Amino acid sequence: MTGPTRPARPGRPGRPGRLIVVTGTGTEVGKTWVGAALARHLIAAGIAVAARKPAQSFATGDGPTDAEVLGAATGEAPTTVCPEHRWYGTPMAPPMAADALGRPPFTIADLTSEIVWPDGDGDAVGLVEGAGGPRSPLASDGDTVDLAAALGPDLVVVVADAGLGTINAVRLAVTPFDGLAPVCVVLNRYDDTDELQRRNHAWLASHTELDVILDVPTLAARVEELG
Repeated sequence: MTGPTRPARPGRPGRPGRLIVVTGTGTEVGKTWVGAALARHLIAAGIAVAARKPAQSFATGDGPTDAEVLGAATGEAPTTVCPEHRWYGTPMAPPMAADALGRPPFTIADLTSEIVWPDGDGDAVGLVEGAGGPRSPLASDGDTVDLAAALGPDLVVVVADAGLGTINAVRLAVTPFDGLAPVCVVLNRYDDTDELQRRNHAWLASHTELDVILDVPTLAARVEELG
């Protein structure tokens, strides 16, 4: 949790100086791993980081939840990362899980109103992770794209697999964020010795204007560059 310190800059009340929304091209692409690794890297550089997962669903007993992984990275309690009443112990999209468990429906407005940030300087970073892909249901009336529209992030990070199907998945996942915020793409688990992965990266670099990132230190540098 400690690292080199730097001068504080004025922050915006109720919001970290730099707000990042983390999503993925789908489930199991490693967006929680990337978010946690990013948090650890920034903290080591002396930047305060808080993580929030507005709602999470999971298979009970199937390892740590996303909130637990993110909390371990930032030093926050898992129930601070995700309020306890937004933990849904069945592996479906959160609003579907809530319905299956007989619990009340909730809206994007409900989720955003429950995000509480710690007091800090304007250099702090807030990470907000969605569920599933950009268009996976996150609430009864919206998804991670709607969450981003409500929060007004400084950057959207789209985490993708680097292998087969990457190009199509990336192009579909980034489009909904057009006009909402700058977007970068992280090819998670990228292996430069894998020809398909190299070619996927080269195609995205030459055929799109996307900011495609291959490792967490480069992603951390992008976040640090944000005004």
